[in-house]
Order: sequence, then structure tokens, then C-alpha cells
Amino acid sequence: MNWAQTYDCRFGADRVPKLLEQLERESDAEAWKELGYRLVLEHDLVCPAGFAALPRLVRLASGNADARRLAGEIMERAAGQHGCDELLEGCADSIVEFRGLLDRHLRSRPADYLVAFRALLAVQEEYHWAAVLGDFTDDFYGLDCPHCAAEVTIAIGCYGRNSAIRDWDLGDVDRRDLRPTPAEQLSGVGQWMHEITARDEESVLANGILNLFGKAECPNCESVFNIADEYAAANRPILR
Repeated sequence: MNWAQTYDCRFGADRVPKLLEQLERESDAEAWKELGYRLVLEHDLVCPAGFAALPRLVRLASGNADARRLAGEIMERAAGQHGCDELLEGCADSIVEFRGLLDRHLRSRPADYLVAFRALLAVQEEYHWAAVLGDFTDDFYGLDCPHCAAEVTIAIGCYGRNSAIRDWDLGDVDRRDLRPTPAEQLSGVGQWMHEITARDEESVLANGILNLFGKAECPNCESVFNIADEYAAANRPILR
């Protein structure tokens, strides 16, 4: 890699390879922190140095949670308008390696399970779920009813699993219970997500996915719609 032909989020060209060399020798919390803010920004932005660093991050990822997290954050932003298509294409073998590494890691039921699962979703190009999937303790998904365009809030967590109209003074009003899809009726990415989490005995995630890929009733017009279909249609990025 000719680092002089790329740049990080601070428009530098030399600091990222130095940090990678340091972290390949020994892990250091401050070095990981600096590397993170040099490779990725908020609002789904990643710099060319992020993709240039990805193969080396993947090599570190099998034994380092910081490397897995940062590589996952880079992959979550791979659908954005980053202008780094050639660099990303050059990471194809590393991305395949990262997919296998993440799957093996998830089977061990690690403490960073959700972080690794979201990274795997990004590798599978399910970028919208990688960006928003929570642990289903207190998750909310906002979408428009496909029939009346009312703004509906979907809650999946410890405080309920329902659809509601959110009022900033009154809170969530006119709640309607969600209708989870039975596991045997799932298909596509919902089936894949559920199979992975059920395989790894992540019961809270697995049950949450049944609701996320289930149906909701609009409190405004009482129509019923598929939650995941409507959320994905509104939030799935347009791939290059």
C-alpha cells in the first residue's frame, strides 16, 4: 500500500500506518482510539485510509475486540458515497476472511456478540440492519404506515413490543401489540439472522428478530404491515 496516495479523516497520510505497526506489536487503548477517529467519522463516513487499513485490521481481528469493532465500523460504511471503490474492491479477499472469522467468533458466544453480529450484517451488505440493530432491551424503529403515511413507532424491548403513535407530550399513545412471525415462516435475511442467533443461543436477539420481521398494526388506520419490509424500504442504501 502506497500510503502517500491516500489520506485519513484528518487529511494526513503517514499516521495510520504508524499506528497499525504499533498495534501489530502490542494493543494500546489510546492508539486504538486515535486510529478509530482517523479512519471513520460519524454520519456514515469513512476515509480512503479506512479501506486501505482493512486487511491489516482483519488480520488482527481474530484475537482483538478493538480490531473487530473498527473493521466492522468500516464495513458498515461501505455503502456510502466514499469514492473508494477501487480500494474496497482490493479488500475482497480480506472481507471473505472477515466473514468466516466473525462467524467462528459468534459461535463462541462472546461478550461482544452484538458488535460482531452487526459487523457480520455489514459484511453481508445488510447495511441498514448493521447500523440500527440493538440488543432488544429498549429498541425503537420509526417508519411511515404504508397505507395512511402516519408516523408509527415500533418498540421492541423490555418495556413492550408494540406499535404506537408517538406524542412528545403524552408519550406513545394507542399502542397495539406486535404480531411476531413464527420462526418456521421466516425467509430471506430474517431467516438468516434468526438462524444465526438461535444457533448461538442468543435468545433475546432471536426473539427480537421474530418481532422485527413480524407484523404491526397502524394505530391510525388499523392496517397491518410487515415491519422489516417497510423499514428496509425506507432505509436501505442505494448500492453503487
